[in-house]
Amino acid sequence: MIYFDNSATTAIHPSVLDTYVKTSQRILGNPSSLHQLGSQATRLITQSRQQIAENLGVDAEEIYFTSGGTEGDNWVIKGTAMEKKEFGNHIIISAIEHSAVSKAAEQLTKFGFAVSILPVDKKGHAKVSELKKLIRKETILVSVMAVNNEIGSVQPIKEIGDVLKNYPTIHFHVDAVQALGKIPTEMYVTDRVDFATFSSHKFHGPKGTGFIYWRKGRRLAPLLNGGGQEGNKRSGTENVPGIVAMAKAVRLHVTDQELKNRREANIKQYLIDSLSQYDKVTLFSEDSDVFAPHILCFGLKGIKGEVLVHAFEKKDIIISTTSACSSKSKVAGGTLHGMGIPDDIAITAVRVSLTAESSMVEAEQFMIVFKQLQEQFSKIND
Repeated sequence: MIYFDNSATTAIHPSVLDTYVKTSQRILGNPSSLHQLGSQATRLITQSRQQIAENLGVDAEEIYFTSGGTEGDNWVIKGTAMEKKEFGNHIIISAIEHSAVSKAAEQLTKFGFAVSILPVDKKGHAKVSELKKLIRKETILVSVMAVNNEIGSVQPIKEIGDVLKNYPTIHFHVDAVQALGKIPTEMYVTDRVDFATFSSHKFHGPKGTGFIYWRKGRRLAPLLNGGGQEGNKRSGTENVPGIVAMAKAVRLHVTDQELKNRREANIKQYLIDSLSQYDKVTLFSEDSDVFAPHILCFGLKGIKGEVLVHAFEKKDIIISTTSACSSKSKVAGGTLHGMGIPDDIAITAVRVSLTAESSMVEAEQFMIVFKQLQEQFSKIND
């Protein structure tokens, strides 16, 4: 099987799985317990927090553990709303955010909050020039993802941060779920980014774990109340095996990052060059430094994305429509809508997403199968 759906989820790294299993077997205690077993679990969490912080170049006290990207996004958006509601009720998100961000913001409109949409250009990059026009005195949060999960466009986080330097009371959140190990960390963890959210299963870690980078000095209301874990900011018994395994996954994923990214970029370039030979193919992604190296989105004219996905699956090749989290929806992806792509074109979109373990041999086999499928569909349509 060829697995080209790594933006949906990645295979857990064998050594990360080994760490998860061994920690599950050996670490019995609840970290909140006062006895030795509890202290042992606490030490592992502390070590994991430090390890993640070192790999991001931040302080350990700026790392908070979550169950994944969706919880992290909801926590930042709703936590900001609760914390700063006395100062304002206006939120800005980009037109191409993941549904974990857009739907969390949408829910807040039912409680008196206003949401403005920062538009993107035809290539899926946020229009920084429009941001200042949207900011009001009531604005409390701007949320823009680092790497788009559907087409791979890298967002101008530094430039947005430069604008927001003039508005120090506004929180700046970056959904970095697709960014870790794919673009330089300094592009999305900067001195002007207040919160960045991450999900372990996107970088060969276990599912159900994640973390937030939370810049010192910023305040956020808890989303989960209870036992007061994570410095009384995120209650709930910690997932010790998941946290320990995730820390290892972070370290492994960012090791030799440039080499891994070049490998992914070479495969992506081959696919782009090959697909460009077909008149009926529309490319929504590019091979450039403003696109991540691991995501390629394209469409085949007249063929719905879900049809192409299933056709590839029958050939033992796994790809997806756009976002896996909304792939069962019958409408086109939100990113392509935000870019102004017409529905009849957007609905053809499929996503190929790579990892460092992807190979050129797999890419060549993908193109052999694509050629066969394209010929079959052409005969049917003719």
